[in-house]
Amino acid sequence: MKNVECNRLTKKYGSIYAVNDLTFSIPENSITGLIGRNGAGKTTLLKMLAGFLLPSGGTVRILGQNPFNNLQVAANLIFIDDELALPENMNLGEILDTAATFYENWQPDIAYGLLDYFSLDLRSYYQQLSKGMKSTFNVILGIAARCPITIFDEPTVGMDAAVRKDFYRALLKDYLQQPRTIILSSHLLGEIEDLLDSILLIDAGKKCLHLSMDELRSYAVGLSGNSKLLHELVKEEDIIFRQQLGKDKIYLVVRNRKIDFSAARFKGLEIGPVPANDLCVYLTAKHKGGIDDVFKHS
Repeated sequence: MKNVECNRLTKKYGSIYAVNDLTFSIPENSITGLIGRNGAGKTTLLKMLAGFLLPSGGTVRILGQNPFNNLQVAANLIFIDDELALPENMNLGEILDTAATFYENWQPDIAYGLLDYFSLDLRSYYQQLSKGMKSTFNVILGIAARCPITIFDEPTVGMDAAVRKDFYRALLKDYLQQPRTIILSSHLLGEIEDLLDSILLIDAGKKCLHLSMDELRSYAVGLSGNSKLLHELVKEEDIIFRQQLGKDKIYLVVRNRKIDFSAARFKGLEIGPVPANDLCVYLTAKHKGGIDDVFKHS
């Protein structure tokens, strides 16, 4: 079953396309990473999935229904971001108790256990928390709610590395106990890739890739060696990224197709994997040479 389905989904603000003709689907019981640069359209897309925004065109279906102003979808979906609006006159314990009345699958033991683990005081008020502590409390809500559709939009803003690591582990352990459809938007693919079943990479509102993590890891390879030999081996259209390493040496990231690896090794070229995070950066760059292109003719 496809819990999330979008067909030619579009959102315009004036003449600007925040989301542009996106078509994809996400199955139940999976964790998908939504990856893209700032301004790529990630938050706009997630808010349409959550039913907060009305699309300009195309369709979105959550659990088979249009999510916009849909109470049934809202009861089965939680959206966590760094702008979460929580009552100012309630302390953290009261917020958790109230959340239990909204979410059918609410897990109080997990909520209070995580609150204690992260040293958050039940008597504290949300507005008094630091940025990182607010983000930590937000993700506790997202995990403990155990909604069939759980969306995290850049949930680790303000968290230090140790807290982020604990959050990822908590999310994975809870997911293994209660599988559901989780969408996790992040700039830190290198930190979350071991959690993910697949990634959806978008750029300027358009879909670049929607692949399983296994497919992403084998999507491209890195080749380095003599510039002339490499350009004889690789077609220009297969080059994703290039970097000059010296007068006659170059590094290329290329599509992993029709590459004669035996010939490459025979010619003394080096072949290696490309980190998933680096690949996503290269695929959404305006120039194949990255920042080096700025200085090419200077």
